[in-house]
Amino acid sequence: MSSSLLRTERRAIFGLASLYATRMLGLFMVLPVLAVYAEDLDGATPLLVGMALGGYGLTQAILQIPFGLMSDRFGRKLIISVGLLLFLLGSVIAAQATSIGWVIAGRCLQGSGAVAGAIMALLADQTREEVRTAAMATIGLSIGIAFGVAMVVGPLVADPFGLAGVFWFTAVLAVVGLLVLWRLVPRAPRLMAHRDVGLDRTQLRAMLARHDLLRLDFSIFALHAILTACFVAVPFRLEALGIAPAHHGWVYLPIMALAFVGMVPLVIVAEKYRKMKPIFLGAVAWLTLCLAGLVEFSDGRWSLFALLWGFFVAFNLLEATLPSMISKLAPAGAKGTAMGVYSTSQFLGAFLGGTAGGFLSQHYGLSAVFLGAALLGAVWLAIVWKMPAPRHLSSEIVALDERSLGTVDTLMDRFAAVAGVEDVMVVPDERVAYLKVDRQRLDAEALARVLGTEPDHKRA
Repeated sequence: MSSSLLRTERRAIFGLASLYATRMLGLFMVLPVLAVYAEDLDGATPLLVGMALGGYGLTQAILQIPFGLMSDRFGRKLIISVGLLLFLLGSVIAAQATSIGWVIAGRCLQGSGAVAGAIMALLADQTREEVRTAAMATIGLSIGIAFGVAMVVGPLVADPFGLAGVFWFTAVLAVVGLLVLWRLVPRAPRLMAHRDVGLDRTQLRAMLARHDLLRLDFSIFALHAILTACFVAVPFRLEALGIAPAHHGWVYLPIMALAFVGMVPLVIVAEKYRKMKPIFLGAVAWLTLCLAGLVEFSDGRWSLFALLWGFFVAFNLLEATLPSMISKLAPAGAKGTAMGVYSTSQFLGAFLGGTAGGFLSQHYGLSAVFLGAALLGAVWLAIVWKMPAPRHLSSEIVALDERSLGTVDTLMDRFAAVAGVEDVMVVPDERVAYLKVDRQRLDAEALARVLGTEPDHKRA
């Protein structure tokens, strides 16, 4: 089977990556501006501002799995549209808010459109197994780009139009998302089960019992808790140095760009040279040191800029490598369930981080926010310090035909006998087998003989 993209696959990947990026841009661009622009709202306190920053994470965490299940039953596009309409409604409510309470309500409503899983499932519906890895990597890249752009665009929009203007902009993005969904994304041929992206409730308990996966779930929880908490304080640190909120975007732009440059070589070393564990531990330690530095050395422009650069190098590195580690550790056929737990942990971290950051800022000052984040980083480092190095296994999905199906137990034994195949799950109803393989040891010819065809598999 050819691994080149079909025309409909290109349309689906471009459309869904654009949809995901516009949605995440709308959620992220509030981060760098909400704390400083919310001071004029009725009832605003640092605690409530922190809740507004992270409020979307609570509803995302609660509703992500239900939205995914509803998309299986009622159709992907319909459920994604409902989610975008909720995001639109939440943006409008927040844009018209005159009190912090209504901003919190709007942010929670924005997050209630928890369609990330449905978007990934629609992408899987639209793509063949052998190109799905590249398709999902494109989605991941779009999220990273959206975060970087949001750090710059948020302050630029807030300067002339205020906080209300930012939320009106996110409402426009929701409308753009709906147009992209219905005009650019082709109709999915049929709903399908995809264990590499969907949630299997029968596997959920097994995923929650895996200590190695739970360490990574805690890692993404801590990472996003730290990020959201820091944005309770960072805008005020910039303001205290005489940098007007209107110019914050021009501070974030070079810092984010240089952080990306600093992060890429480390990702290459981690993946290519199989140094994932030391790079991962080093990033957590570096993040913690930068947070500790922000407690004591954020009263000068260049020291603050340097610490923020170091922070975002570590943040971007961890954001890029954690999903890869989940993919390597998840059992064959269980990556979707493992990623569901992982994503829920991420959104819970955003909510609790914003709330805790606001509480610390209100009662103990800005430095306490960074100190609390550094302490969480130290706890995180202690939790992952003795974790075993993740094996460098790749996920493979191989298509099965009537000839190769045969008896499931026999077929699983034949797969397991292939050199380099470490784990296997055969799902006759889907006509696929999910494998975990060591690519350096994989005997592709033996795998082809099991299938009775040329090698027909893909890297995930």
